[in-house]
Amino acid sequence: MSSNFAKWLTREKEFSAFATGPLLDFWRQREEGQFAGVDDVPIHYVRFSAFEHDSVIVVSPGRIESYVKYPELAYDLFHSGYDVVIVDHRGQGRSGRMLDDPHRGHVQHFDDYVEDFHRLYEREITPRHYNKKYVLAHSMGGAIAALFLAKYPQTFDAAAFCAPMTGIYLPMPGWISRRILNWAENHPLRRDGYALGTGHWRPLPFVVNRLTHSRERYRRNLRFYADYPELQVGGPTYHWVRESIEAGMHILQQAEKITTPLLLLQASEDRVVDNRSHLAFCQAMAVAGHPCEGEKPMVIEGARHEILFERDDLRAQALDAIMRFFARH
Repeated sequence: MSSNFAKWLTREKEFSAFATGPLLDFWRQREEGQFAGVDDVPIHYVRFSAFEHDSVIVVSPGRIESYVKYPELAYDLFHSGYDVVIVDHRGQGRSGRMLDDPHRGHVQHFDDYVEDFHRLYEREITPRHYNKKYVLAHSMGGAIAALFLAKYPQTFDAAAFCAPMTGIYLPMPGWISRRILNWAENHPLRRDGYALGTGHWRPLPFVVNRLTHSRERYRRNLRFYADYPELQVGGPTYHWVRESIEAGMHILQQAEKITTPLLLLQASEDRVVDNRSHLAFCQAMAVAGHPCEGEKPMVIEGARHEILFERDDLRAQALDAIMRFFARH
């Protein structure tokens, strides 16, 4: 068990004091940078580093997320002995958008995310000659990391995926969604428009959120978007949904190429990604001869989609498993 486990279990009780004290002091130590991604889209990232650290964790966030949302996780990873690098994927956070409406979650090609991630790795990780290198990915960031590991299998010593987007939770049968997406793909005005049932970003009350049981963390994340409107991203475009579904299929097809030791954490109450796809992914990894840790997803019972922003007991369970897993590799 991590030496920080007890602190993680009791943080919400004094969350405001923590956020405005130690966490704010830590956040002020950040180093921010940017580089040109595919098609010269500016990609922004943040780094936390210490001379005494010889290992690094690269964090790949989920859809609509920014590193501005991740100070608490960065704090915990850093104080566990790691340098931390967090990227804002194209189309979100402080990184560049591809459409005139910055609220539309969009990408031209899902592989653009992967190439951006590779450029970040070559810029920030390769030159520093770390002893150990790890990737921690959430949701869409997990899909990006999976495709990256399939293409560049020697880059990281281990990977931890939290609720990875190996499949999307859809409110309709797959055959219906495919017909809608294929139709939209051939109609440009629809293709780059908001997918059915989505739209401009808007704050939702905690009681109807599907992401976390932690009131403190949910409210804090809403404040980030309120304080920094440029971070706001609304629903995905039809094209983004189509690209992401195809990316999930590519991940299953390329699972045999992923040889990096991998821990997959699953939220039992997830209504964003399709948990069935996690089992299919782990089965594909096992068939290829390099199974996920435990040969199946590690289920965090009671957790919603944002496992690392859950209430203390669930978050601590997941974070402790990740830290122990990285320590073994």
